Amino acid sequence: MYEDKTLVCKECGNEFIFSAGEQEFFAEKGFVNEPQRCKPCRDARKNAGRVIYTGVCAACGGEAKVPFKPTEGRAVYCSECFAKMNES
Repeated sequence: MYEDKTLVCKECGNEFIFSAGEQEFFAEKGFVNEPQRCKPCRDARKNAGRVIYTGVCAACGGEAKVPFKPTEGRAVYCSECFAKMNES
């Protein structure tokens, strides 16, 4: 029913594929408009203005990058240690 479509990104002007699978997903979610930006431009727009802070991981001592300013006395975790904690 769906076929891949080639669209042009309104941000960068590059062509990108709106796959049949993505079209089906959009239809299931009730979205009626096609995407206007390619994935890299959507990601850049989503992350614009977002500040990433670094701290020391409380579990392994490595670098932890978090979207909030670490405060004294509160533990922060790197993504690997955080994922391990959520598995438990």
